[in-house]
Amino acid sequence: MRLSKKFLSDYLDVSGLSFNELAEKMILIGNEYDSVEKLSSATNCVVGYVEEIKEHPDSDHLHVCQVKINDNEITQIVCGAPNVDKGQKVIVALPGAILPGNFEIKKGVIRGEESNGMICSLGELGIDSKYLSEEDKNGIHALENDAPIGIDAISYLGYDDEVIDFELTSNRSDLLSIIGMAYEVNSIIDSKVEIKEDIISREVEDINDYLSINVNTDKCPLYIARMVKNVVIKESPLFIKNRLIASGIRPINNVVDISNYVMLEYGQPLHFFDYDKLNKVINVRMANNNEKIVTLDQIERALTEEDIVICNDKEAICLAGVMGGLNSEVDNNTVNVAIEAAIFDSFNVRKTSNNILRSEASNRFEKGIDYKRTYMAINRAVYLLEKYADALVIKGQLVHNKIEYKEKIVEVTLDKINSVLGLNLTVEEVISALSKLTLEATYNNDKFTINIPSRRLDLNIKEDIIEEVGRIHGINNIIGKLPTTEAIPGSYEEEYYREKQIRKRLSSLGLTQVKTYTLTNQNNINQFNLNKVDAIILQSPMSEDRKYLRTTLIPSLLEVMNYNIARKNNDIFIYESSNIYYYDSEKNVKTKRLISGLINGVYTTNSWKNEKVIGDFYVLKGIVENILNYLGLTDRYDFVINELPSELHPYQSANIIIDREQVGIIGKVHPKLTKGNVYVFELDLDKILNIKVRNIKNKEINKYPSISKDVAFILDKDVLAGDVIKLIKKTAGRMLTNIGVFDIYTGENIDSNRKSVAFNLVFSDNTKTLTDVEVMNYFDKIIEEVKAKFNAELRDK
Repeated sequence: MRLSKKFLSDYLDVSGLSFNELAEKMILIGNEYDSVEKLSSATNCVVGYVEEIKEHPDSDHLHVCQVKINDNEITQIVCGAPNVDKGQKVIVALPGAILPGNFEIKKGVIRGEESNGMICSLGELGIDSKYLSEEDKNGIHALENDAPIGIDAISYLGYDDEVIDFELTSNRSDLLSIIGMAYEVNSIIDSKVEIKEDIISREVEDINDYLSINVNTDKCPLYIARMVKNVVIKESPLFIKNRLIASGIRPINNVVDISNYVMLEYGQPLHFFDYDKLNKVINVRMANNNEKIVTLDQIERALTEEDIVICNDKEAICLAGVMGGLNSEVDNNTVNVAIEAAIFDSFNVRKTSNNILRSEASNRFEKGIDYKRTYMAINRAVYLLEKYADALVIKGQLVHNKIEYKEKIVEVTLDKINSVLGLNLTVEEVISALSKLTLEATYNNDKFTINIPSRRLDLNIKEDIIEEVGRIHGINNIIGKLPTTEAIPGSYEEEYYREKQIRKRLSSLGLTQVKTYTLTNQNNINQFNLNKVDAIILQSPMSEDRKYLRTTLIPSLLEVMNYNIARKNNDIFIYESSNIYYYDSEKNVKTKRLISGLINGVYTTNSWKNEKVIGDFYVLKGIVENILNYLGLTDRYDFVINELPSELHPYQSANIIIDREQVGIIGKVHPKLTKGNVYVFELDLDKILNIKVRNIKNKEINKYPSISKDVAFILDKDVLAGDVIKLIKKTAGRMLTNIGVFDIYTGENIDSNRKSVAFNLVFSDNTKTLTDVEVMNYFDKIIEEVKAKFNAELRDK
């Protein structure tokens, strides 16, 4: 939203405030701006009068002009514009003038003729060419004959205006109008918003004799029509053109400009129809699929059933909320004008504008319109048409109104305001902050009751009021302090703390945290989707690559890996924790918290020793086990091979099970999906963090020596090492303090359907030194049990 100082001054006295200062103050109440600039930064420019003109003796296109620049001085200027002529009032940049682009005007000699300045076009004053007429684009600008000679030309033209370009938040639809901005600015200066009443001097006949309206859709809750006759199409007054240019809108003619001018004032888009093209009727309905309309930009548009159209008795004449139709356009031959002010469904306008064209009008309809301003805006437009287009106003208006407006009342206590903001405001300070926003508030029975005006569509709940009080009191006046919280078992705070510890643990294990898009494409949404959940599709995606809410994090990690490998960074060890979103069987939206990791390449096991190994399944399994053990889940998890996503290698992958419930997957990415040895895991944090664990107890370091034994069994290939480990632990009991696989062998001296698995067993006792005899009793029993259950042989070589 571009805010013009002169436009704002029509409703609020801001004469004592520089616009740079205003912009900085607006930031403090939550309204960021992109730039502050003058409409024209040109200096030392005056109104001049061309007394004489002759052709340059040494040029076929230059003119030597004698220009009167004040009552007592005539100066010579060489000018190359084709339209310069004797008797014109012109813009003269005198020597020493600085034009936009830091271009300084100096006295000089042009092909032997002295030149003491420059006769300027509007473009040379910094006015963008899109706002200029063809004549102004191709030559100098001729001023009105009554322009006083010698006065400042920039001020005369109204180009001494200042403009702030605001970056507004999407909820503040009220700030898409000058009046809305006036109320906002009023909250930070000691002034008062004044909206003058427009009184129409004369109304004739009855609109019912000229026009009827029929609204056949619930997507248009309010539609108002008025009419004027005998309009004169001409150039707009200078102040209207300047305010439109300052607001970023190109002036066209007085009638069209008035519709845009009122939209900027009230935030209510209007549409003007050439009445004689309506056949006395306006119908509002939903479009038919593939219905055609040629819009004002002379492009034929194919419509859908979600588009709202305005029609006469034969065809669509306007795409509601977005753009008018060429077949009802106001042109230079227009005499009678029908005026539309309406409220259309914001969702439908959004869909239409995304598919066809975004405009100033659609931007306002999408964010919401104050119905009271709809009535005010159409009457304002009629008044301006009477004043500046010589229109004859037809009495009355046609109204379709299905809006059920209920007065919005919000209640909030002083304690609630102070507890949320962390302040100690008094009742008087809160009332003062609300009154600056022209919000009526009373305080009774320990609570504030606030009457919300219809223009503030963003204020609905007590938290909205608290925010308003906070920003008007001043964010910079809020003293920052650290919160004092205690994690309650089972609370969100405790889960967040434990997740944070998991992330720190993964980082300490050498993995780097990444953050990727929640949105993904159709190909990724179908990968690693073990539970086959239904993906959520965006209704208005930015692109096909960002159309779905992801149901797994692994494809995103693969994209990060591919991005790095393409840039010669081949050793990738990363993880991400994030939410996924999906539909359950009853089409309810569900959220789940996941943490996923990926390794590829050379893995550094200990950074200070610089020990490195090739990342493989066992390295990743060790990382996952480290996390689960850290969470107090030792001996409660298992890695089980059953149904797995097809994107994982069938012989180097497993499901992660805790207490007989699946909580994740781990394995090698299938070679059909990516080259190289890439390993991934994914854990369901919601499940894991809700598993009850006993308080972790610290044990005293055993002061007695341990005894280590190695044993190798020849097993059938389908026997899992994990099953053997379970049996060994069960047989050895507490005497066995550690067990691990250190070798797997197939080949010479081993049958083709068998394998050798070697285990390292560590025995110890916290109360005494174990003897070889005690350990061998357990060791021999372990060998017997494994042989019996798994048809195993003891490998002796």
